[in-house]
Amino acid sequence: MRPNRHAIFATVTASTLLLGGLATATAHAAPTRAQSLYAPSALVLSLARGEDPTTATVERAVTLTCAPRPGGTHPAAATACKELAAVQGKFADLTAGPSNRTCSRQWDPVVVTAQGVWEGKRVAFHTTYGNACEMAGSVNGTSVFAF
Repeated sequence: MRPNRHAIFATVTASTLLLGGLATATAHAAPTRAQSLYAPSALVLSLARGEDPTTATVERAVTLTCAPRPGGTHPAAATACKELAAVQGKFADLTAGPSNRTCSRQWDPVVVTAQGVWEGKRVAFHTTYGNACEMAGSVNGTSVFAF
């Protein structure tokens, strides 16, 4: 019995293609890790009624992503990211300073919070204002908490 060269060649070729295809499929099935030149900046900002941020009733909340490009549900994401970059992500610097508003002394506390990551570092910020007018005056027209 003489071996059929064509049959052997066809079998070897088919096996090579099949094994090569399996190796390619396996290589493509491996999970890929996203590589980025930017440290992540993704935040959840909220505005709540009450004195304590852990028990206050959240009225509004937005997401803000700044790296690699501004995004999220914040209505002015690009401007808010620029403002945060200007103070190097220090929320206290955004809310500090004298208020340019005249407000009543009515006690109706408002809490603003920021939770998440800024340039790869964990952020947990909150501050309480006596009322919404006081809060609006304290943020001095910045857009970070204007939502």
